[in-house]
Amino acid sequence: MVLIKKWLSASTVNNKSKNFNDLNLNHFRFGSVITLPKNYEVYDFTQGYDPKRLMLSEYGIGRYNEVRQGMYTTELFAGNRNIHMGIDIAAPVGTPVMSFFEGEIFMFAYNAAAGDYGHTVITKHVLDGCELYALYGHLNEASTRNKVIGQKISTGEVIAWVGDKHENGGWNPHLHFQLCLEKPMVCDMPGAVSKENHEAALKIYPDPQRVLGKLY
Repeated sequence: MVLIKKWLSASTVNNKSKNFNDLNLNHFRFGSVITLPKNYEVYDFTQGYDPKRLMLSEYGIGRYNEVRQGMYTTELFAGNRNIHMGIDIAAPVGTPVMSFFEGEIFMFAYNAAAGDYGHTVITKHVLDGCELYALYGHLNEASTRNKVIGQKISTGEVIAWVGDKHENGGWNPHLHFQLCLEKPMVCDMPGAVSKENHEAALKIYPDPQRVLGKLY
């Protein structure tokens, strides 16, 4: 929890957050991180996850800044972190995951705890002088193989693949995509935060739809 509180120190990000929020992103050409079909689901996890619900598609979107009751039950979440700070994109195991913009590989690791990200990649990008970091979580083992820190990547380049439960932290296959205005110290970001830390988290982890476009 000490690391989470460090990330959520709002006084260290006010200027960076303001710079990013003031950027006109219209002149940047961003790419998709997963190619979605026309008909995908938009999930509502405000009442938790129902394993018996009828799935209309293999593809779907889990929303940013959503309070998810009863979703995060492992020790990792300490019983009180339930506000989602990224966007989830459900897709079949092995689906290619692409870089949303040109940049570089910043970190990669295997986060092995139950409910964690499993194989994880963080990329670094610079937009009009503003540093932006992107976490790609719940990946397969090949995603963290043969990578080099500082390796240059281009918009739309395949950098990872969606992982299965045995390698992605125990989740149904999906990509967790999260933006961050603070330089990560480890290959991790709190994908869900508590109500107490919510206001500060919004200043550090902006809505991924700013670069992905409107998904819901």
